[in-house]
Parts: sequence; C-alpha cells; structure tokens
Amino acid sequence: MPKLALLLLVVTIPAIAELKIPENPLYETIQDEVYLQEIPTLIPTEHALQTVAVFEGTAYVGDAQGLWKVDGEQLKKLDGPTGDITAIKTLNDTLWVLGPNGIWNFDGKKWEQVHDGKVTDACVHNGKIVFSTDTELLEIKEDASPSSVVKLSAPVLGLESYGGTIYVHDGSQVGRILMGAIRYRGVADWGHLERGATIRDMMALGSRLYVATDEGLGLLRGMTWYSIQGEDGLPYEDTTTLAQGFDRDLWIGTKRGAIRNVEDEYHFFGHQRWIPHDQVNAIACGDKVTYIATEGGLGIITYEPYTLAKKAAYYERWLDEWGMKRLGFIHILFDRDGQWLREVSDNDVGYSSHYMSAKCFEYAVTGNPEARAAAVDMMKTVKWSEEITSIDGFPARSIYAVNELTVKADHGSGGLPAEWHATPDGEWEWKGDTSSDETDAHVYETAIFLSLVANAKEKVWATEHLERVAGHIVDNGFFLRDVDGKPTRWARWDPEYLQTPYGYYARGLNGMEAFNYMTTALHFTGNQKFQEGIVELSKQNYFREILQQKVTFSPLEFTHFDDRLAFYSYFPLVQFETDSTLKSLWRQSLERSWEIKRIEAVPWFNFIYGALTGNDCESDKAVAHLREWPLDLRRYSYHNSHRDDLYPPKGYRMYSERPKQLSMRATAPNRWDGDFMRLDEGYGGSMVADPGGWLDAYWMGRYYGMISAPKTNDKSLTTVPHRGLQLGAKPYDGPSRPKLEHEQ
Repeated sequence: MPKLALLLLVVTIPAIAELKIPENPLYETIQDEVYLQEIPTLIPTEHALQTVAVFEGTAYVGDAQGLWKVDGEQLKKLDGPTGDITAIKTLNDTLWVLGPNGIWNFDGKKWEQVHDGKVTDACVHNGKIVFSTDTELLEIKEDASPSSVVKLSAPVLGLESYGGTIYVHDGSQVGRILMGAIRYRGVADWGHLERGATIRDMMALGSRLYVATDEGLGLLRGMTWYSIQGEDGLPYEDTTTLAQGFDRDLWIGTKRGAIRNVEDEYHFFGHQRWIPHDQVNAIACGDKVTYIATEGGLGIITYEPYTLAKKAAYYERWLDEWGMKRLGFIHILFDRDGQWLREVSDNDVGYSSHYMSAKCFEYAVTGNPEARAAAVDMMKTVKWSEEITSIDGFPARSIYAVNELTVKADHGSGGLPAEWHATPDGEWEWKGDTSSDETDAHVYETAIFLSLVANAKEKVWATEHLERVAGHIVDNGFFLRDVDGKPTRWARWDPEYLQTPYGYYARGLNGMEAFNYMTTALHFTGNQKFQEGIVELSKQNYFREILQQKVTFSPLEFTHFDDRLAFYSYFPLVQFETDSTLKSLWRQSLERSWEIKRIEAVPWFNFIYGALTGNDCESDKAVAHLREWPLDLRRYSYHNSHRDDLYPPKGYRMYSERPKQLSMRATAPNRWDGDFMRLDEGYGGSMVADPGGWLDAYWMGRYYGMISAPKTNDKSLTTVPHRGLQLGAKPYDGPSRPKLEHEQ
C-alpha cells in the first residue's frame, strides 16, 4: 500500500551540533607517514623452484632443469648452466650458480665454469669467493682458478663467513675453521642448538650468525647460542632458508610460509595470497622487492611507498573498478563460473552503512563536495529501504531489481527461507523478516549523517526517517511487525521475548539496542514518546545484562557480528544520553566490552571507544591494522592453525578459544563483523570484500584525531590516478531508484 504522506514534525527539531571531539584526549595521534605497502605477484609453476638470487636488478631462478630469469610476470628459460641447480648467489658483484655439475659465474655478459665437480655452497670471505665440494673448501684466486683452503674429512652442506672466520654445517652441527682445520667442538661457551635439530641454512648478518633448523632458528653471537622459537614470536619453527632483506631485515623461509623479521616484528606471508605454495625453498631480495621460491612457483612481494590517505583513495578506485556500487548500496562480489557478480545480500542496508558513514566523516574532515553528495545519495537509499515496504517504519533488508543479474540471497534468518516481497509495479522486490542488524545500522548512519552532513532540508526528511523507524518499534511494543502481523525473527526487544529461554541470552545486547533507538530518536526529534519508551524500558530492568552484554562464555560463543551491533549502539547512545545515571551504566558497559575486544586491535572498535571516552584507544595498533590490509580485496584461503607463535600478547587476557589477534597479512578483509582471530579460512579468492569498513574507520580516525593528515605534499603518495577500468562486476543497468516521498 502507498506510504502515508510526509508529515510535519510535531515538535521543533533541536539544533544539532557536530559529533563532539574529546577535549585533551589521552589517545595518541598517529602520523600518516609514508610506509611500505606489500603488493604480491604470483608465478605458479608445475615443478619446484629450488633457488633464487637477484643480480643487477633481475631475479634468477634455478630448478632441476636449469636456469630461468623473471621476465615481467613469467619465467624465461636461459642458456648457460644446465641440469640441476641447487643454489644461486650474488657474490662480489657476480652471479654464481651451483649444483652437482659444478659452479659457474656470470658477470652480466658471459658465463664461465670454474669447477666441474659437485658444489654445495659458496660465500665471500676476506674479499674472496670460497665454495665447498665433497672433499675440500676451495678459494677463487685472482686468476679465477680455484685453490684448496681446507681438506674435508666429511662433506659440508653450507658455509658462511662470520666473525673473521668461516663457519660450516653438515646438517646436524655447526663448525668453524680453526688452525687450518674444521672444528665442531668449542664453537660456543654458552647455550647450544636444539638437540637433534636438522640444519638447513646458515647466514651471517652483522654481529649475528643465524641458523635455520626444523626446530626454529639458532642464533650465535660471539660464542653464545640463543634459540628463537614460537614463544619468541617466530611464526613457524620448521625453517628452511635465510636471506638478508633490503632494509636491515631478515627473511626466513619455512615449510609453511615465508617470514620477514624487521624491527623486532615478524611478518608472516602464507599461501594463497602471497606465495603459490606453502613450502619455501629459497628467498632473495632486491630493492624493495622480495622473491620467494617455493615448491609450486615464485612469489614476488613488492614494497611500494604509501600513506593511509593514498590507501583510502586506492580503495575508492577499487569500489568503482570492481563494480561494487549499485543504487546507493555497496556490495561484495562472488565468482560464478568465471564471472564476477554483485550479491544482493541478506543485509545490504546494514553492510552499506560503513561506506555511507565514511563519506560523512570524510566530508566533515575535508569539505569535499563529492563526499557530501555520496553521503546524501546513500541516505536517500536508506530512506528508500523503508518507503519501499508496505509498513510504516519497517525497513527492508535489501532491494532487488527484478531480472537483475546478481547473486540474490536465498536464505533468511535462523535457517528459514528468504522472504522476498514484490512491489505493486512488479519492478522491485524487497527482503523482509528484517532484523536488529538493519535497525542498528539505520540509527548509526542516520545519526552521523544528521550530525555531520545534513543541511536544513535534509535534516527534515532524515530525521523523519529516524522517527518512523524508531516509532514503529515503540508503537508495536518493541519489535518490528512484519507483513504477517507477527514479530520478525531477530528484531525483538520486547519483554515477552527477552524473558524466554530463547531470548534471554540477548537481554544485554537487545536491551541496549532498544535504549539506543529511543535515546537517539529523542535527541534528534524531541518527540516525547521516545522518552516514554525509555521509561518503559527502564521498568524491564535490563541494566545488569547491558553492563555485561558482551558474551564471553562459552568461548565458542564469541560472536563478532554481535560485537559490531553493540558498537553500532554504543556510538550514539553514550554521546546522546543526558541522564547521568544511565550514561554511567552505558560507559561501564563500553569499558567492559572494549577491554574484551582490544586484543583484536580492530580499528573501528578502538576508534569508537576513543571517540566516546577520550581515553587511550591503542591507536598505534589500530593504525598498524589499517596499514596491513592488503590492496587486493579478494578473500583468499589462509591457514594459521599450524603456527608456533599463538600465544596471548602481554597485557591482554584471552577471552575466546583463540589466543591472539592475527595481522591482516595473514587473514582476510571483512566489514568488522568477522573474526580477525580466526586461524583458517577457505574462500579461495572466489569472493571480493568491500572496503567500506576500512574507510569508515580511517575517516573516523581522521575526524577524531587518532590519525593525522598525510605528512607529505607529494600527490603520488596521497592519491591514485583514475584508470577507467572494469575489473569486476558489470555496471548496474537496471531501473533507477524511484523518487522518494519528499522528492515528489
């Protein structure tokens, strides 16, 4: 049935100030300085790659068939050394190729073989090339001929120059040249390598000699052994190879991924996003680029200078190039038979709220008219989601254009079938059985829009929208009444539901949501029926449950999507509450919830906490999280349950069964409703996440001062060029959004 005509508000809308920024906050402002953003390229192969080195800016790769070089995003077979190549090294500005058939060097013009027997390793010692055979260590003389350094009683597998002498290993022990012979005893006065460990590689780096073993890293300093294992932060202990990085960093290959150690941090790079196979056989670094040879091909990680401002611009371009915008909604994409399709989901209004809020905060920070126009357009779509239904104040979950090429949600709440309803003109369908998720998003994004963007005319219809949605809830006894006249499955805040065994667990979250709807609607409309709603809610005595709304038992019930709903509610409720007693309760609840959430270092939660309290919100960890998001937003499979560093960080308590927050390098992007502590996931790159949540957190951080403006005037570090590409879903070509009531 048609909607009621837009009514004049019966009360005067109070003057609305911008969202208040805390005075003299305790949180730290993180400077948006230039950082290095990782960008992966994968070159899969059907055979194992055994070794890799960089010479004069080109990467060379060896396998059992011979020598290759990296040419763009492919490997090109080379003439020169043939057969099995087990190691390639750049030593004294020359490329050296080793294997069972000898050792060759390449000066950039020609190849020369200097030994035709088996060679296991080579290094530079006192300015000269030394290499190992089965019977001796040989040194390359000035006339390019080899001469013997030390005779071997048994073969060595590796050698390295450290501390003025040559160290060797035979796979089980480390020795050194002393008085013209190799000595395996007396290498250290204190400590030892892990007993029984298999040694796979050895590398000197300044005052340290690193040893890669299947039991972690050994570290020799002077004559003292140290052990580096999972409890020290090493992500995986079954290590295979070592390489010096380009920025005083150390690279570590393992049987299950690659690791970069820089500034006392370990960065883990796993299959599928970063490398084409789990097992790493060799690593080499060039200028801000790392090459990782694996059992299934070559992974290339390029480090490009970025700022968070540039990343925000990049994600805006991603949304356009991947066709993720439609009718004022933001959509994820799915791969269906090789074609990217937008999903018209179970919750488009809720999922799109982050991007709309991002545009509001961006406009407040920059005054960018394009950001304002986008926010106004999306707010109209939010209002449309209520006007399209046949029930005043009842918003649709999602809107589908009939015969649209898309992935249309075929499921409903709690395992029930989807409830799609056709409009009278037959042009659209809207998804019913609306839940609290959408209601929370409506209140969150409408409050931000009214506070930061809306002009006088826009405040009228946006406030009227908020009044209708909140009014429907209070007028119907605190639930959404569906087309069948019954409450929807999940949008219930009534005592009858919350007192039942099925709904009792939700008394905290749902009770807080209901207070938020009434409080926020009262703040923006002045309509006293919302004050009466607050009085009625107070009689239900949800306060103890609201204080402890974050469910922590059992740990398996650690629901991250409910956390998002809670912080949707905290954001307006805490700042618009005027009753000091209630405000104290909401603050206590927020403090408890954030203490549980902060181990995850998820920026949106951290910044909301800081915005509402002015307290330290660990903005450094939140900004690190934003920087670690990948540029490629496809959700690849990832695996972390094998890792050896899964220990709770100091200063945090573990509330779930998962021990630590994982870097975005090791997981996958989501809309803040997912689990960044989930160890394994298997999308396989068949889904594209939207960056709306990232942008919401970034611009919120800019607005409240957790993140500074970029500390550079170089536009190449703060913007990205428009390319006009279509990389994902085809542009939407269906009917336009109809005129809204206030536009007619």
